[in-house]
Amino acid sequence: MSELGRDTPQFYLTAPTACPYLAGKHERKVFTHLVGDKASALNDILTQGGFRRSQNIAYRPACEACKACISVRVKVDEFRYSRTFKRLWRRNRDMIGEEMPPQPSSDQYALFRDYLDARHAEGGMAEMSVLDYAMMVEDTHVETRVIEYRTRGPDSTLTGRGTGPLIAVALTDVLSDGLSMVYSYFDPAYTDRSLGTFMILDHIERARRAGLPYVYLGYWVKGSSKMGYKIRFLPQEHLTGAGWTRVDSEADADT
Repeated sequence: MSELGRDTPQFYLTAPTACPYLAGKHERKVFTHLVGDKASALNDILTQGGFRRSQNIAYRPACEACKACISVRVKVDEFRYSRTFKRLWRRNRDMIGEEMPPQPSSDQYALFRDYLDARHAEGGMAEMSVLDYAMMVEDTHVETRVIEYRTRGPDSTLTGRGTGPLIAVALTDVLSDGLSMVYSYFDPAYTDRSLGTFMILDHIERARRAGLPYVYLGYWVKGSSKMGYKIRFLPQEHLTGAGWTRVDSEADADT
């Protein structure tokens, strides 16, 4: 790629494809490449403008007749633990998340395959090979971390590491104003732990300790059961035509 291409992002528009969230609708995306020395700064700006990252691509919906996909970020300092969240946090108090560089492993891929086969067997990622997975993790020009979650062991107090089997993984970007959860997955056998929710709570605590004001959760889609869980983390902000707008309750999101 030329220096002009690296320093001045070029945006492209995809052809219409079936929407994965709302039946009977089609989606289009606008996207650009995140490469070069300025990739992190560009990722910051684009994420704040409603884009998401996938490998070295930043994208956002560009559907002509639908605005259902709404960017969501949690306000870390004001986040409130509901009774359900408190119970869930206590239930997973034996879990430790270890922050690592974006490097894939055989344990990660095995867990990733179990998760896809159990939860998304018909989804667009179902046929991902070990090489595809490696690219998803490694192909990043921004500050990215892999967080591996395991249960505590006898030496965890000293080492700060879990020693049990790999139970959950989060691929996370570190931004100037928050953490962006790019992708996460978990062992589908541990249904009682609600690990997807737990990882979001853990990221909120990580952001709080780092002094970062937001955790970016991607898109909330009203009417989509796949995305409905995101509205539970309050207060949060939604990106609208008027900018980031505060949402204090699920009822507020429906207006």
